[in-house]
Amino acid sequence: MSDSTTPASFSFDSADDGLICGYHFRPGQAGAPIASTTEALALLEREAGRHEGFVWLHMNLSHAAALPWLRAHAGLADSFFEALDEGSRSTRIERDGDALYAVVNDVTFDFKFDAADVATLWVGVQRDLVVSARRHPLRAVDRLRMAVKRGEALDSSVALLDHLLRDQADELQRIVRSTVERIDDIEDALLAGKGDQLERHDTELARLRRLAVRLQRLLAPEPGALMRTLSRPPGWVSAEDRQHLHRASEEFGVVLRDIAALQDRIKLMQDEAAARVATQNNRSLFTLTMVTVLALPINLVSGLFGMNVGGIPLAGHGLGFWVMLAIIAGLTGAIAGVALRMLRGQR
Repeated sequence: MSDSTTPASFSFDSADDGLICGYHFRPGQAGAPIASTTEALALLEREAGRHEGFVWLHMNLSHAAALPWLRAHAGLADSFFEALDEGSRSTRIERDGDALYAVVNDVTFDFKFDAADVATLWVGVQRDLVVSARRHPLRAVDRLRMAVKRGEALDSSVALLDHLLRDQADELQRIVRSTVERIDDIEDALLAGKGDQLERHDTELARLRRLAVRLQRLLAPEPGALMRTLSRPPGWVSAEDRQHLHRASEEFGVVLRDIAALQDRIKLMQDEAAARVATQNNRSLFTLTMVTVLALPINLVSGLFGMNVGGIPLAGHGLGFWVMLAIIAGLTGAIAGVALRMLRGQR
């Protein structure tokens, strides 16, 4: 919460306002759990101006009372609520007066390698207060919550934001590793020539490529917004915190290069799969054409001899049927021999 904001009193507890968890941090100490927003607001009011720590409140926006409570009592900047109304956009950290706000896109807790399993976490960062809000359970913020629950100390509100960004980078790296393992399996199958699985593999590659593109577009922090924020941060942000955010940005850069390389690899494999499918289709079409050509003598001769006209050769000959059968068999055999030589030439 900014220096000039004093939280108002509040009458109902966390069961009514969507509080998921809350912690009070002091420098060098583990976070102390906060049972309700009433307790958090009282704590902030009691320690206003002392700046000896900060409070983190993690809110569930699916709760009907969460957003009204945030508007009435959290003292957040208008930019935070404008970002809420925008919906899911690229991850960014921006300054608004004496506060920071962040839009952090993260994968859902039940992530199943689907491009749609990406949701947004909104974070308002002030000197004495951090408010994070989400509509769906998310992986990175849950990692942060578990780390705090295990007793990890955070010395400032920006340190909590930095921890969240690093958790997001770690989660993104985990997704990249899992995707690479899937692609390795598909590549082995393609190189082994398992043609019966090409269609399934092509569908899987398209899905993984959509996932990689969406992750790169949504989870990557906007470099311009981050650089502007770090060049002119609020006065209470320490030089050490700025360096930590710089390093977090560099970690994201490494992961994004891995995702870009992954996209190139998937594209090459899609081209390989498409080439193999085209080869299979060409062979099937050639085989169908050869079958049609082999049946040509039978269809031609049977058509000619099926006409009810006079002068049909061998009509009165006792062995006429067998003679014509031998002629048809000879023509079919000759065409089959030519077809086999052509097939051998293609191989």
